[in-house]
Amino acid sequence: MGTGLVVLAVGLLLCFFGIRSVNLALLASGFGLGYFVADATGASTGTALLVAAGAAVVLWLVVSLVFRFATFVVGLAAGAVIGAKLWSALGSSGTSVVLGGVLVLSVAIASATLAEKYHRRALLWLTVLAGASLTLSGLALLWPSVFGLLRHPDEGVEQVVMVVAWVALAAAGWVVQRRLFRKQLGLPPRAAVAA
Repeated sequence: MGTGLVVLAVGLLLCFFGIRSVNLALLASGFGLGYFVADATGASTGTALLVAAGAAVVLWLVVSLVFRFATFVVGLAAGAVIGAKLWSALGSSGTSVVLGGVLVLSVAIASATLAEKYHRRALLWLTVLAGASLTLSGLALLWPSVFGLLRHPDEGVEQVVMVVAWVALAAAGWVVQRRLFRKQLGLPPRAAVAA
């Protein structure tokens, strides 16, 4: 239960507050990346949490040393989380691990490139998608009998339900972040409503 709460909390932070701070986005994306890698390899929940925490710290330390590349690395990590969720959504037990690795790497590199080119706007999309994927996995860990399909859906209807839930949660995160963090996104302040 504790593992599910941690994954859920990190996912919600990334989904609804990811653009607020590069450090927060780095730590949360590193956590998500470490968690999904450990989960994909069949690690126990305790081990997955330790790997996730270690990945978060290592990613944050590496980027702190070379802060110039922070946007690229956040995009890379968030993209890897998104790619891992796509693999869990579209793959099955018979899916090749190599194919999954190629998918995760491809999405990570594409996301890093977008983050480097479009900065804040791309990071907004990447943090909401990565945060939503972690949030869904956290819900599945907390209540596997109800939300288990959000972690590893079976082919067909469960995959569609998981993707729709993922997109809906990401859209909610996008709306919240655009309203709360207009300044960080470089957007003009909202006009005051006339009384």
